[in-house]
Amino acid sequence: QVQLVESGGGLVQAGGSLRLSCAASGRTFGPYGMGWFRQAPGKEREFVASIRGRNTYYADSVKGRFTISRDNAENMVYLQMSSLKPDDTAVYYCAATTSLTVRGISQYDYNYWGQGTQVTVSS
Repeated sequence: QVQLVESGGGLVQAGGSLRLSCAASGRTFGPYGMGWFRQAPGKEREFVASIRGRNTYYADSVKGRFTISRDNAENMVYLQMSSLKPDDTAVYYCAATTSLTVRGISQYDYNYWGQGTQVTVSS
């Protein structure tokens, strides 16, 4: 059974940093894409960042502030978030795909999801 478990969320002041982690179990996702999405109250889930091989993709709203990385040996994916803004407040979800043909910028590219971790940025 595949599981994705996020951790690292919390409350941080604007301008601060957080590092989210996602631990995958049940299968290896080494060659496949993994990503982060977020959903703020009253809003739709939106793409944040994805990674497959050496390719990374970012939403314009986080480009230059967030960095996605992964450790295939540990089956982990990370999201380093810096210069956080109140608009970054959301539940952040880790996702994994078993497709080799998607860039992973759409939620429909993914077939596995974590339960989410809350990130709250105070002004």
